[in-house]
Amino acid sequence: MHAHSPDVEELVEEEIDLDEELADIGVGDPARLVVFNDDHNSFDWVIQCFVDILEHSSDQAEQLALIIHLKGKATVKTAPKSVLKPKKDALVDRGLSAVIEE
Repeated sequence: MHAHSPDVEELVEEEIDLDEELADIGVGDPARLVVFNDDHNSFDWVIQCFVDILEHSSDQAEQLALIIHLKGKATVKTAPKSVLKPKKDALVDRGLSAVIEE
């Protein structure tokens, strides 16, 4: 993924805050859906997958894609494992590298 933004540190801090808030909402033990950077998916494709599958806003999806590009991975959703599994499978079906971490 190719992109550059001067506000990367702010984006990372926002991502962490958002994850902590989301973890308090779900039922059951929260798990994290983590997506890893790769060399074959375009920036736009990753953003589209996050909008379609995770129902993120375009801005949120773009920020997460940038974090993944710069940091190598990012938590894209926090929820109970049962909620995350079909979303992880859908991302993997579209060629993304995604795992669930508990």
